[in-house]
Amino acid sequence: MKEFDYIIIGGGCAGLSLAYELEINEKLKDKTLAIIEPRQEYKRDKTWSFWKVVPHNFDDCIIKSWDNFSVNIPNKTNYLECKDYPYQSIDSGLFYEKINNKLKENKNIHFFKDLKEINTQNSFIFNSVPDIKKDYLNLWQHFCGVEIETENNIFDDEIFNLMDFDCDQRNSVHFFYTLPYSKNKALVETTWLSRMNDSSLKDYDFQIKEYIDKHLKIKNYKVLYREEGAIPLFYPKFKKEKNKINIGTAGGMTRLSTGYTFLNIQEHSRYIRKNIEKISINKKFEINKKYQFLDDIFLRVLNKNPEKMPNIFFNMFKTSPKTIIKFLSNKSNFYEDLKIIFKMPKGIFIKALFY
Repeated sequence: MKEFDYIIIGGGCAGLSLAYELEINEKLKDKTLAIIEPRQEYKRDKTWSFWKVVPHNFDDCIIKSWDNFSVNIPNKTNYLECKDYPYQSIDSGLFYEKINNKLKENKNIHFFKDLKEINTQNSFIFNSVPDIKKDYLNLWQHFCGVEIETENNIFDDEIFNLMDFDCDQRNSVHFFYTLPYSKNKALVETTWLSRMNDSSLKDYDFQIKEYIDKHLKIKNYKVLYREEGAIPLFYPKFKKEKNKINIGTAGGMTRLSTGYTFLNIQEHSRYIRKNIEKISINKKFEINKKYQFLDDIFLRVLNKNPEKMPNIFFNMFKTSPKTIIKFLSNKSNFYEDLKIIFKMPKGIFIKALFY
């Protein structure tokens, strides 16, 4: 069986981002890499969106970028500007195509469907497949979105709606998310923050159809694309192993209070690339512990008080857009953290410290 210097388990966002980062910086010139990915073909299956607070390698994969956004609860809307940190959406199909075309140029990189096909004994392994223990108490961000095309120019494509809580909450936390790619095309997504033991929340197609009909007031449209997914709002099981590093969600790169992962993956990939020669002894890369602590408190409040969350989220966005964006993107300083904390209802957050 063939041996490789490096193995990446999982050829999704995290695995391919790392492979690409290593390849374009010539770290695989004299090294061999195996990527383990069972899928038969790469095609668009996700949309990754984030505020661009740091540079990344995929500006040419962006569907659309916005400088304005809104957040709303029933009868109240907050309009915000984000020119300093534009909000971007990446088409996973373009992302996969760009990376795979680049990786094909290097004869030292090989794809396999199963780890059993190669010898792993002397390789350094980067694992992007999370070990998730099934527990009905765990919170998830689960969602379904459709890209629609309308007959007429309906959307204002200069602004996107980050959170619309003017919808049925069903004793959980529920909002819609609308990204207008053009005046007649948009991604409309239903998103839940809840446990996954209630299958009644998963009538996604009904939710989306009702929202498009009754809230967006669109009657004639066609669905171009559909995506569905679930992001764990808890850290997967972690077991320290020699010559192995977890990446992506498996490596704790998902910000638990938001589900944002893409830019954290890019920063982790850069860290690995810069330290690849001594990666087995380097300090573990992780999201700052202060965010881990604050997210833990936030999710305790969400779990115990779902009915209060629309107002809590809405009030968070009453701070300056720059402050809230930096906070949600792991780039805020202590003063900015305090600004966000002071917008929170003190009683239930203090109580959450003792749950």
